[in-house]
Amino acid sequence: MAKRVSSLPEADRAREASGLGGKSEKLYRKVIDAVQQGIDAGAYPVGTRLPSEREIAEENSVSRTTVREAMVALEMLGVVEMRKGSGIYVVDGMPIRASASELDVGAFELIEARRLLEGEIAGLAAHFASDAQLERLAELLEAMEDPDEIKGEQADREFHQVIAEASGNGALEAVVRDLWDMRERAPLARSILHRARGLGLGARVDEHRAILEALRARDALAARQAMRAHLERVIDHLLAMTENDDIAAAKSRSAALRKRAAIHFG
Repeated sequence: MAKRVSSLPEADRAREASGLGGKSEKLYRKVIDAVQQGIDAGAYPVGTRLPSEREIAEENSVSRTTVREAMVALEMLGVVEMRKGSGIYVVDGMPIRASASELDVGAFELIEARRLLEGEIAGLAAHFASDAQLERLAELLEAMEDPDEIKGEQADREFHQVIAEASGNGALEAVVRDLWDMRERAPLARSILHRARGLGLGARVDEHRAILEALRARDALAARQAMRAHLERVIDHLLAMTENDDIAAAKSRSAALRKRAAIHFG
Protein backbone atom coordinates (compact mmCIF):
# COMPACT_ATOMS: atom_id res chain seq x y z
CA MET A 1 0.00 0.00 0.00
CA ALA A 2 1.39 3.40 -0.98
CA LYS A 3 2.61 5.62 1.82
CA ARG A 4 0.39 8.56 2.62
CA VAL A 5 2.61 11.44 1.57
CA SER A 6 0.83 13.96 3.77
CA SER A 7 2.92 12.47 6.56
CA LEU A 8 6.23 13.00 4.78
CA PRO A 9 8.97 14.12 7.18
CA GLU A 10 9.83 17.80 7.00
CA ALA A 11 13.11 17.17 5.16
CA ASP A 12 11.24 15.39 2.36
CA ARG A 13 8.61 18.10 2.17
CA ALA A 14 11.37 20.68 2.05
CA ARG A 15 13.01 18.90 -0.89
CA GLU A 16 9.63 18.70 -2.59
CA ALA A 17 9.00 22.40 -2.07
CA SER A 18 12.44 23.48 -3.20
CA GLY A 19 12.87 21.12 -6.14
CA LEU A 20 15.94 19.51 -4.50
CA GLY A 21 16.57 15.83 -4.03
CA GLY A 22 18.33 14.88 -7.26
CA LYS A 23 15.51 15.60 -9.70
CA SER A 24 15.25 18.68 -11.84
CA GLU A 25 11.57 18.13 -12.66
CA LYS A 26 9.12 19.81 -10.31
CA LEU A 27 6.92 17.25 -8.60
CA TYR A 28 3.66 18.90 -9.61
CA ARG A 29 4.81 18.66 -13.25
CA LYS A 30 5.18 14.93 -12.65
CA VAL A 31 1.50 14.84 -11.67
CA ILE A 32 0.54 16.94 -14.70
CA ASP A 33 2.42 14.54 -16.99
CA ALA A 34 0.76 11.53 -15.35
CA VAL A 35 -2.72 13.01 -15.87
CA GLN A 36 -1.89 13.92 -19.48
CA GLN A 37 -0.64 10.39 -20.12
CA GLY A 38 -3.91 9.05 -18.74
CA ILE A 39 -5.87 11.36 -21.03
CA ASP A 40 -3.77 10.35 -24.06
CA ALA A 41 -4.23 6.66 -23.23
CA GLY A 42 -8.00 7.06 -23.07
CA ALA A 43 -8.24 6.42 -19.33
CA TYR A 44 -9.73 9.88 -18.77
CA PRO A 45 -11.90 10.87 -21.74
CA VAL A 46 -13.33 14.38 -21.89
CA GLY A 47 -16.20 14.64 -19.42
CA THR A 48 -14.91 12.03 -17.00
CA ARG A 49 -13.96 12.68 -13.39
CA LEU A 50 -10.34 12.23 -12.32
CA PRO A 51 -9.45 10.03 -9.34
CA SER A 52 -9.49 11.70 -5.93
CA GLU A 53 -6.57 13.84 -4.81
CA ARG A 54 -5.67 11.16 -2.26
CA GLU A 55 -5.47 8.50 -4.96
CA ILE A 56 -3.40 10.74 -7.26
CA ALA A 57 -1.07 11.62 -4.39
CA GLU A 58 -0.51 7.97 -3.45
CA GLU A 59 -0.05 6.84 -7.04
CA ASN A 60 2.60 9.50 -7.69
CA SER A 61 4.19 9.50 -4.20
CA VAL A 62 3.68 13.22 -3.69
CA SER A 63 1.97 15.42 -1.12
CA ARG A 64 -1.55 16.78 -1.12
CA THR A 65 -0.28 20.30 -1.81
CA THR A 66 1.65 19.04 -4.86
CA VAL A 67 -1.50 17.46 -6.29
CA ARG A 68 -3.47 20.63 -5.61
CA GLU A 69 -0.77 22.68 -7.36
CA ALA A 70 -1.01 20.37 -10.38
CA MET A 71 -4.81 20.48 -10.52
CA VAL A 72 -4.90 24.27 -10.41
CA ALA A 73 -2.23 24.37 -13.13
CA LEU A 74 -4.26 21.99 -15.29
CA GLU A 75 -7.36 24.11 -14.78
CA MET A 76 -5.39 27.24 -15.64
CA LEU A 77 -4.31 25.52 -18.87
CA GLY A 78 -7.91 24.59 -19.68
CA VAL A 79 -7.46 20.82 -19.36
CA VAL A 80 -9.59 20.18 -16.27
CA GLU A 81 -12.33 21.92 -14.33
CA MET A 82 -12.59 21.80 -10.52
CA ARG A 83 -16.31 21.58 -9.76
CA LYS A 84 -17.36 22.34 -6.23
CA GLY A 85 -19.25 19.42 -4.73
CA SER A 86 -18.51 17.02 -7.57
CA GLY A 87 -14.80 16.61 -8.33
CA ILE A 88 -12.24 17.42 -11.01
CA TYR A 89 -13.32 16.75 -14.59
CA VAL A 90 -11.43 16.55 -17.87
CA VAL A 91 -12.72 19.24 -20.22
CA ASP A 92 -10.05 19.17 -22.95
CA GLY A 93 -8.07 16.17 -24.10
CA MET A 94 -5.58 18.10 -26.22
CA PRO A 95 -1.89 17.77 -25.26
CA ILE A 96 -0.67 20.45 -22.90
CA ARG A 97 1.54 23.11 -24.39
CA ALA A 98 2.76 25.34 -21.61
CA SER A 99 5.94 27.35 -21.44
CA ALA A 100 8.31 27.02 -18.51
CA SER A 101 7.29 30.49 -17.35
CA GLU A 102 3.62 29.50 -17.20
CA LEU A 103 4.39 26.65 -14.81
CA ASP A 104 7.29 28.30 -13.04
CA VAL A 105 6.58 28.46 -9.30
CA GLY A 106 3.37 27.45 -7.58
CA ALA A 107 1.85 29.14 -4.55
CA PHE A 108 2.14 26.11 -2.29
CA GLU A 109 5.85 25.59 -2.91
CA LEU A 110 6.37 29.34 -2.61
CA ILE A 111 4.70 29.54 0.82
CA GLU A 112 6.46 26.37 1.96
CA ALA A 113 9.81 27.92 1.02
CA ARG A 114 8.87 31.05 2.95
CA ARG A 115 7.82 28.98 5.97
CA LEU A 116 11.16 27.20 6.08
CA LEU A 117 13.20 30.36 5.53
CA GLU A 118 11.30 33.12 7.28
CA GLY A 119 10.93 31.15 10.49
CA GLU A 120 14.71 31.14 10.88
CA ILE A 121 14.93 34.78 9.84
CA ALA A 122 12.47 35.73 12.58
CA GLY A 123 14.68 33.90 15.07
CA LEU A 124 17.66 36.01 13.98
CA ALA A 125 15.60 39.22 14.04
CA ALA A 126 14.69 38.55 17.68
CA HIS A 127 18.36 39.02 18.51
CA PHE A 128 19.23 41.91 16.20
CA ALA A 129 16.10 44.04 15.55
CA SER A 130 16.59 47.69 16.47
CA ASP A 131 14.05 49.73 18.42
CA ALA A 132 13.33 51.70 15.24
CA GLN A 133 12.60 48.49 13.33
CA LEU A 134 10.30 47.23 16.08
CA GLU A 135 8.46 50.55 16.00
CA ARG A 136 8.11 50.30 12.23
CA LEU A 137 6.66 46.80 12.58
CA ALA A 138 4.07 48.17 15.03
CA GLU A 139 3.09 50.85 12.49
CA LEU A 140 2.78 48.25 9.74
CA LEU A 141 0.62 46.08 11.99
CA GLU A 142 -1.86 48.96 12.25
CA ALA A 143 -1.68 49.57 8.49
CA MET A 144 -2.46 45.88 7.90
CA GLU A 145 -5.94 46.50 9.32
CA ASP A 146 -6.77 48.99 6.57
CA PRO A 147 -10.03 47.94 4.86
CA ASP A 148 -8.34 48.64 1.53
CA GLU A 149 -7.09 45.17 0.62
CA ILE A 150 -4.20 46.42 -1.49
CA LYS A 151 -2.90 48.67 1.29
CA GLY A 152 -3.22 45.82 3.77
CA GLU A 153 -1.22 43.50 1.50
CA GLN A 154 1.46 46.12 1.00
CA ALA A 155 1.79 46.52 4.76
CA ASP A 156 1.93 42.73 5.10
CA ARG A 157 4.79 42.51 2.61
CA GLU A 158 6.74 45.33 4.23
CA PHE A 159 6.25 43.72 7.66
CA HIS A 160 8.03 40.59 6.46
CA GLN A 161 10.66 42.63 4.65
CA VAL A 162 11.49 44.64 7.77
CA ILE A 163 11.97 41.42 9.72
CA ALA A 164 14.35 40.21 7.02
CA GLU A 165 16.26 43.50 7.26
CA ALA A 166 16.39 43.10 11.04
CA SER A 167 18.18 39.76 10.65
CA GLY A 168 21.25 41.73 9.62
CA ASN A 169 21.87 39.42 6.66
CA GLY A 170 21.65 41.12 3.27
CA ALA A 171 21.44 37.82 1.37
CA LEU A 172 18.41 36.72 3.39
CA GLU A 173 16.82 40.12 2.89
CA ALA A 174 17.24 39.77 -0.90
CA VAL A 175 15.82 36.24 -0.90
CA VAL A 176 12.70 37.30 1.00
CA ARG A 177 12.18 40.18 -1.42
CA ASP A 178 12.51 37.81 -4.36
CA LEU A 179 10.07 35.30 -2.87
CA TRP A 180 7.46 38.04 -2.54
CA ASP A 181 8.14 39.21 -6.10
CA MET A 182 7.49 35.67 -7.33
CA ARG A 183 3.88 36.02 -6.18
CA GLU A 184 3.27 38.27 -9.19
CA ARG A 185 5.92 36.97 -11.60
CA ALA A 186 4.79 33.34 -11.64
CA PRO A 187 1.38 32.85 -13.33
CA LEU A 188 0.61 29.63 -11.44
CA ALA A 189 1.33 31.18 -8.04
CA ARG A 190 -0.63 34.28 -8.98
CA SER A 191 -3.62 32.17 -10.07
CA ILE A 192 -3.76 30.23 -6.79
CA LEU A 193 -3.20 33.28 -4.59
CA HIS A 194 -5.93 35.16 -6.44
CA ARG A 195 -8.37 32.38 -5.52
CA ALA A 196 -7.36 32.76 -1.89
CA ARG A 197 -8.20 36.45 -1.60
CA GLY A 198 -9.97 37.12 1.65
CA LEU A 199 -7.57 35.49 4.09
CA GLY A 200 -9.18 36.25 7.46
CA LEU A 201 -8.01 39.74 8.38
CA GLY A 202 -8.49 39.30 12.12
CA ALA A 203 -6.48 36.08 12.22
CA ARG A 204 -3.78 37.54 9.98
CA VAL A 205 -3.34 40.58 12.21
CA ASP A 206 -3.31 38.44 15.36
CA GLU A 207 -0.65 36.17 13.88
CA HIS A 208 1.56 39.12 12.94
CA ARG A 209 1.02 40.61 16.39
CA ALA A 210 2.28 37.37 17.95
CA ILE A 211 5.41 37.62 15.78
CA LEU A 212 5.98 41.21 16.86
CA GLU A 213 5.48 40.41 20.56
CA ALA A 214 8.06 37.62 20.33
CA LEU A 215 10.52 39.99 18.63
CA ARG A 216 9.97 42.61 21.33
CA ALA A 217 10.60 39.99 24.00
CA ARG A 218 13.83 39.00 22.21
CA ASP A 219 12.54 35.43 22.25
CA ALA A 220 14.04 33.74 19.19
CA LEU A 221 12.20 30.44 19.69
CA ALA A 222 8.80 32.13 20.07
CA ALA A 223 9.48 34.36 17.03
CA ARG A 224 10.44 31.36 14.93
CA GLN A 225 7.36 29.42 16.02
CA ALA A 226 5.00 32.37 15.50
CA MET A 227 6.27 32.95 11.97
CA ARG A 228 6.01 29.29 11.04
CA ALA A 229 2.51 29.03 12.53
CA HIS A 230 1.41 32.04 10.49
CA LEU A 231 2.70 30.63 7.21
CA GLU A 232 1.31 27.18 7.98
CA ARG A 233 -2.12 28.78 8.30
CA VAL A 234 -1.60 30.45 4.93
CA ILE A 235 -0.95 27.01 3.42
CA ASP A 236 -4.10 25.65 5.12
CA HIS A 237 -6.07 28.60 3.78
CA LEU A 238 -4.81 28.03 0.23
CA LEU A 239 -5.87 24.39 0.50
CA ALA A 240 -9.31 25.39 1.73
CA MET A 241 -9.81 28.02 -0.96
CA THR A 242 -8.78 25.65 -3.77
CA GLU A 243 -10.50 22.66 -2.21
CA ASN A 244 -11.83 20.14 -4.66
CA ASP A 245 -15.15 18.43 -4.33
CA ASP A 246 -13.91 15.12 -2.97
CA ILE A 247 -12.79 16.87 0.21
CA ALA A 248 -15.87 19.09 0.33
CA ALA A 249 -18.15 16.06 -0.05
CA ALA A 250 -16.27 14.18 2.67
CA LYS A 251 -16.65 17.12 5.02
CA SER A 252 -20.35 17.31 4.23
CA ARG A 253 -20.83 13.60 4.97
CA SER A 254 -18.84 13.94 8.19
CA ALA A 255 -20.93 16.92 9.30
CA ALA A 256 -24.14 15.00 8.55
CA LEU A 257 -22.95 12.02 10.60
CA ARG A 258 -22.03 14.27 13.52
CA LYS A 259 -25.47 15.89 13.36
CA ARG A 260 -27.22 12.52 13.35
CA ALA A 261 -25.07 11.34 16.25
CA ALA A 262 -25.90 14.47 18.21
CA ILE A 263 -29.63 13.93 17.65
CA HIS A 264 -29.42 10.23 18.52
CA PHE A 265 -27.29 10.56 21.65
CA GLY A 266 -28.33 14.08 22.70
